[in-house]
Amino acid sequence: MSTSLGVILKRLFMIFVVAGVGFAIVLIFTYDIVKIDWVSFMEIQPSFGTQEEPRPVPAQSIPVEGAAYIPGAGAPENPVPADETSIARGAQLFSINCQMCHGETGEGNGTISAFLVKKKPANLTSELVQSKSDGSLFLTISNGIFNPNNTLFPGVEFSGQMPPLNENLTVRERWDVVNYIRTLKAAIAQ
Repeated sequence: MSTSLGVILKRLFMIFVVAGVGFAIVLIFTYDIVKIDWVSFMEIQPSFGTQEEPRPVPAQSIPVEGAAYIPGAGAPENPVPADETSIARGAQLFSINCQMCHGETGEGNGTISAFLVKKKPANLTSELVQSKSDGSLFLTISNGIFNPNNTLFPGVEFSGQMPPLNENLTVRERWDVVNYIRTLKAAIAQ
């Protein structure tokens, strides 16, 4: 009797060992310790990384929000009137997206500007900035200011002095910020 019980225990032990090894192999693949690249259609398409230069807009296509600007056609015209609503909305968006670098009054003295040693944020009340067209300001807000050497943020994918805000702000919101920037010099003079 004891011989058959010993055989049964050995077989039971072997079954548990084989099951344990099988379970361990499944866990290795489940928790991505060993990665297997499964073919998926999302990997086959051309794509670009975060803050990487996007692909050009297809010919004769119009964005959902309407045409913000046409590449190669120069700076666009401001379609948003500078009324109280637009300026108030622009002030709110400026405080959320721009104030940390450009400062509350737009003079380039925001809380982050102390850490930017090589290139300080622009003084938006300066004659240079205020003399630019609305379309030029819109394009700067939309596309950012490009720095190919990435001296400000080494190791970060974004390689500019000012990040593009076209993904953060809609076309209308960017024009509202432009309208608000126009009021900054008058606010400083008062």
